[in-house]
Amino acid sequence: MALVSFSVNGSAVEIDVEDRTLLVDALRDTLQLTGTHVGCDTSQCGCCTILLNGDAVKSCTMLAVQAEGVEITTIEGIATDDDQLHPVQTAFSICHGLQCGYCTPGMVIATIDLLKRHPHPTDEQIRDGLSGNLCRCTGYLNIESAVRAAEVALANGVPVEPPAAQ
Repeated sequence: MALVSFSVNGSAVEIDVEDRTLLVDALRDTLQLTGTHVGCDTSQCGCCTILLNGDAVKSCTMLAVQAEGVEITTIEGIATDDDQLHPVQTAFSICHGLQCGYCTPGMVIATIDLLKRHPHPTDEQIRDGLSGNLCRCTGYLNIESAVRAAEVALANGVPVEPPAAQ
């Protein structure tokens, strides 16, 4: 067993974990942050994506003991202090970028990271930025529309607007 200390969604935590415990399992099972999903156990799907010190990381690819001293943000921690949805969450909802919702937390976190790195991404950058996240329901057109809507809202500090009818 190992004692690991880190920050999750702005709160300091200290947990005892077995050395082989994956970070995703520590988040879900020990800390009850079940918004971080396990979809494949092989780092293929991206459902377990979190922000680790501000960068998107698949939490099934790390051991919990490797999180010592880091800052983690899960899907539960991206809403504002007054429980307003993050603009990316709003964009996914308005643009129908979700269906069953299983991939959505990972897609939202990956989009936040993408828009941090590329505030005005090209279509290729969007596809590349989300390439590690799989959706089995929606196809990707609505997800790409959600990224564009979030881009405009974040860049201009305005509420998310639905895309114009095509």
